[in-house]
Formats: sequence, C-alpha cells, structure tokens
Amino acid sequence: MTSTYNYVRFRWWNPLDLDKVVEEFPGFKTKKVTYPRNKAELAIQRDARDEVVVEADTLKAFLSPFRAVLNQKEDKPFTARDMDLRERVMKFYSRSSPTPFPWEFSSEPSFEKEKPEG
Repeated sequence: MTSTYNYVRFRWWNPLDLDKVVEEFPGFKTKKVTYPRNKAELAIQRDARDEVVVEADTLKAFLSPFRAVLNQKEDKPFTARDMDLRERVMKFYSRSSPTPFPWEFSSEPSFEKEKPEG
C-alpha cells in the first residue's frame, strides 16, 4: 500500500467560480464553506478563501478559487468514484505549481486503484 494520499493542484489566472463548480459534481456530496471576513483585515485575496468540499468514497477534494487539495484520510485503493473525482479536479486545476515560475512543483503521490469485480 502507498502512504496516505495528499496532493495539491492549482489554477493560475482565472479563479474558479465556486457557485458554479458544484454543478460539475453531480452524484458527489458537496458542501460550500464560507469563512468569516472582517472589513478591517488586511489580507491578500481575502475573498478567495472560501471552499467547496467534494466527497467521493475515500477521496475528498477541497476546492478554492485557485487551489485544490485532494486528500484521502485512510490508506485505501481508489474506487471508481474516487478516480472520477480525481479526474474532474484535474480538469479544473491543470497546474502542479502555484505560479508560472519554475519552483515549488508538486508531484502526485502513488496510489492504488480498486480492482473491478469479475
């Protein structure tokens, strides 16, 4: 078995519309998380900290306007639904680094797929 799966993907220029992205995950459990704001706070992109959490069988995706975190709490083979979630997230977040500059690249950890019955 591989180690627990944690992987981060990015968008560079166009933020993801969190209200619309929920529609792209039919059949998955989705939840929008809106974090509190304060007019006096000084924070870059304070309006970009909200997330949509999408859950498959063993895989969870935390989607923000510019970053996706894929997480598997327990070390288990990915199910067909987990693979579907992973592929959909990769479609929206096509980059493995937070910027176009040539540093801070992340590589996807290895994982196993569930064997189909039959």
